[in-house]
Amino acid sequence: MLRVEKRLGRPKPAAAAAVGLIGPAFVASIAYVDPGNVAANLTSGAKYGYLLVWVLVAANLMAVLVQYQSAKLGVVTGRSLPELLGTRMRTGPRRAFWLQAELVAVATDLAEVVGGAVGLHLLFGLPLPLAGAIIGVVSVGLLTVQNRGGQRPFEFVIMGLLVVITLGFLAGLVVNPPDPAAAAAGLLPRFDGAGSVLLAASMLGATVMPHAIYLHSALARDRHYGNHETTRLVRATRWDVVSALAVAGAVNIGMLLLAAATLPGVDGTGTIEGAHAAIVQHLGPVIGVVFAVGLLASGLASTSVGCYAGAAIMQGLLRVRLPLVARRVATLIPALLLLVLGVDPTWALVISQVVLSFGIPFALVPLIRLTGSRDVMGEHADGWPLRIAAGASVSLVVALNAALLFLTLTGR
Repeated sequence: MLRVEKRLGRPKPAAAAAVGLIGPAFVASIAYVDPGNVAANLTSGAKYGYLLVWVLVAANLMAVLVQYQSAKLGVVTGRSLPELLGTRMRTGPRRAFWLQAELVAVATDLAEVVGGAVGLHLLFGLPLPLAGAIIGVVSVGLLTVQNRGGQRPFEFVIMGLLVVITLGFLAGLVVNPPDPAAAAAGLLPRFDGAGSVLLAASMLGATVMPHAIYLHSALARDRHYGNHETTRLVRATRWDVVSALAVAGAVNIGMLLLAAATLPGVDGTGTIEGAHAAIVQHLGPVIGVVFAVGLLASGLASTSVGCYAGAAIMQGLLRVRLPLVARRVATLIPALLLLVLGVDPTWALVISQVVLSFGIPFALVPLIRLTGSRDVMGEHADGWPLRIAAGASVSLVVALNAALLFLTLTGR
């Protein structure tokens, strides 16, 4: 089947046209390989080896499901998830919902700025507060690309950074491959005390990102709504999500496998700096530099996407359009304050991901209700298999968070 376009007088193949529709999911997928993922995955591999591989596999499958639903919502309705919620909620609940979503966005930005600052520190020895300020300034430049050039150039920039992130975090596996049998054993769901539950919640919060759920519907709406036939767009969106999150999932699992293969029993691996030093010692300085570059690219890309998400949340729920530069400055302050106070960056990253984990149900429950409604989605409403899978995902998140709270309060 051909889609006819006036380009040199020749029709454009449907496959090539479909490739042109890919992009929004790759922007959203940056949220799944941000510095919070690095801290959570490296800490998990260093402390527990391959024990929690199953958490990442389950989380990535959940991510594919929810990001597809979010993108489909934007494509079919022409509205973002925050916009749809904003029109359905009374003023008080709407503001309360915005507040929790904003806290999630701030926790996200904290992780991204801190992680990018650590990357600059590892590469050039810059003080962390100065490095964090530089990350903030550069992220403004990336956001300017989106403001002036539109979404497509911004997508290309983010996809380029994703390539750098992938190479940076997976290069070590070439030098020191993981144990296949031990990695396969890690697919069996189990825990080893409260510490492993905390890390599992952190890994889940770092993988299924609430702000990415809110953002993806806006990205898909802005890029696609009204431009093509809806069924075709929904199909292209499915491939966009699967391909983008396959890359992000491989990076996440690769980080844990790298830590499990290289860092167990090594002193000082409880921090990103310590893990980097151990990687340099065991895999060589080249791999160490490549890893630090990947961390830096992760911070730069994810903080830009996170700021974009926060703006979409505020606009949809409060109907307030705040300039991205002003929002960038406001959300940069908490991260810089933590760096100035000397808070351990890795600890801050892990805790920020736990905060994100508690924000997931607030994004998922309304999403699956809206995408399952024929009044909202028409013929593209979720079928029962998809609704059951989404419900199971929400249940898993709530159960994990409840277990984390119980173990923390009882000191077990």
